[in-house]
Amino acid sequence: MKVLSREEMWEAVTLDDVMDAIEDSYSIHKKGNYTMPDRFIASRGKNMMLYMPCFLEQFIGTKMLAEFPDNPQRGLPYLNGLMILNEADTGLPCAIMNGSVLTAMRTGAVGGVAIRYLASESAQSVGLVGCGMQGLHQILYACAVRPIRDIYLFDGYNKDYPAFIKKLSDRLGRPDIQIHACSSVNELVKQSDILISATQATDPVYPDDEDLLRGKCFVAIGSWRPERRELPDAVSRLVSQIYTELPYACEETGDLRIPLESGVLPKEKVKYMEDLI
Repeated sequence: MKVLSREEMWEAVTLDDVMDAIEDSYSIHKKGNYTMPDRFIASRGKNMMLYMPCFLEQFIGTKMLAEFPDNPQRGLPYLNGLMILNEADTGLPCAIMNGSVLTAMRTGAVGGVAIRYLASESAQSVGLVGCGMQGLHQILYACAVRPIRDIYLFDGYNKDYPAFIKKLSDRLGRPDIQIHACSSVNELVKQSDILISATQATDPVYPDDEDLLRGKCFVAIGSWRPERRELPDAVSRLVSQIYTELPYACEETGDLRIPLESGVLPKEKVKYMEDLI
């Protein structure tokens, strides 16, 4: 059985490899050649354990994540866990991986694939609201698929921009890209062609201003619970389509559930990435 460390996982693949794998997963989902129950969440207070199994022809993959919001105050990761790979015909475990690294890889790649297909090919600036580990990886993939020259950052809680900028600069290895810390979300929105949010917000992180938001490409990854929301109603009014991964997202994701229930977002505007690809 292989046990892969964080370093070994990143050495094994390129960003393009992971995005191509995400596109393959959309194809598998569209063909229906899998067995995957809805994500199971066990919680106690604000702490949650997430269990995500999926059966394919050759393998069974199970990701287990712990989301503990108080961990950063203890100097520990907010999100951590394991990915276990089993042989489909015997159930024998064949690999264990770092679940938080895989989550960063996978979630960043989902954003990257969305930008591949939905953002203007000439987009040169990207804004990030939420300067955490997930946001960092979203930026890496954005810069891999578009000719980004400027990155704009805003975080309502984490004000340690120099540390984040250094970490991001080291991972990018691109001295030609300028990174700017913004004093407000409005400043970030005005400067950015692509807007990425990676927060735990329950209220929209952008102003409900159609003129300010018009013409932008949005990638919102923080709203994976029904009560969470990053996008204001203005986005639902502006867009011709909103793309997501699964029909279940219309119930699980606040950025879809809330505007759908209020009628601001017509159901016919919700489309799926597998169909677009």
